[in-house]
Amino acid sequence: MQCLQRYDWVKLLRSHLPEGKGVMGAWAKLASRAAFRKGNAIYCGHSNPVQPGMWAGGVVGLKSILGAKKRHQALQMMDTLQELGFISYELDPVTKKLSYQILDWVVKCSGAECMDGTVYTTDGYGFLCLPRNITQRLAAHNYQFEEADAWLDLWCHTVSNDRRNVFSFMAPAVQYGKYGAILTLETLGQRWGWEKTKVWRFFQKHGDVFALYRLPGSYGCLIFNKLYPCDTEVSLPTQEAVVRILEEIRILARNTRKRGTIHQYMSRMVAWFSKRLLEGQGDHAIIEVENSRVAHSDPILLRAYFSLCRICKKCGYDCGRVSICSLSQADPNTIRGPCGSMDLNSYAKEYFTYEQTG
Repeated sequence: MQCLQRYDWVKLLRSHLPEGKGVMGAWAKLASRAAFRKGNAIYCGHSNPVQPGMWAGGVVGLKSILGAKKRHQALQMMDTLQELGFISYELDPVTKKLSYQILDWVVKCSGAECMDGTVYTTDGYGFLCLPRNITQRLAAHNYQFEEADAWLDLWCHTVSNDRRNVFSFMAPAVQYGKYGAILTLETLGQRWGWEKTKVWRFFQKHGDVFALYRLPGSYGCLIFNKLYPCDTEVSLPTQEAVVRILEEIRILARNTRKRGTIHQYMSRMVAWFSKRLLEGQGDHAIIEVENSRVAHSDPILLRAYFSLCRICKKCGYDCGRVSICSLSQADPNTIRGPCGSMDLNSYAKEYFTYEQTG
């Protein structure tokens, strides 16, 4: 499944909403309980007309959705979300009816299967479609992120099978902007208003969702999303596979002028050469690490191996494991030279005589 960076929305599983405190965690809870189609919603025996992305009920139901213990805590969170432009809500002082509308509701992804049945979604079932840039509003206001805000910020910037990020073919990867495939704890801390140590503790706590891969030197790190929904089962790559791809990008970019920090330079190289690397090896061949004795050299692929010994006739396979003699006891995993049982001095004399008379 392709989930490119240019797509305007991403999928969020209702069974894996953001954990911890934060306005985005409260927003996700409200959005997960909103109506996904137009109709009459029944709540506590009352029937209320609703639109997609809307919920109608009472303050008691709102406290249950947000997990708040007191009335003023729930209403205070609603005021904060309304000030930031995420929702709009109304509370009738006479009937005590409360209704809210998700302003960033994605209408196009409801689908024909959502036109029948209940109006409200089932708690913990299916997924939400949310705008990719929904957390950018917090960063633009210099809002200090909380735990749930940072969690959803990483989720919203997850890409999969994006040809400008070769690492996204290994597993769904987090990418900020065109040149943001490689990240650092410092840049994330500046975005969230955190110290570097707090960012590190966040990834240690949420390692079951976001896998952090540290790159050699001062390149930075890669972040993979373990729970992002894909059509097929995805396994995380090994550290060796990530380093191998990084080294291939460095080979392709060896004649490119270096500007900025090494982290900024490598981020640009990933965006520039990912498509070329995928075209050379195939979109899905990049995922597997080949364990072969073939030495790769860009732009020409060369096979490096030893020829069969002219003196010893016991060697039964060449480098490509093609049988050339009747002996089947030869070890195909061993690179062969002169026979080990032969004296190297006598072999050198015979080889010198062969070259002189050849």
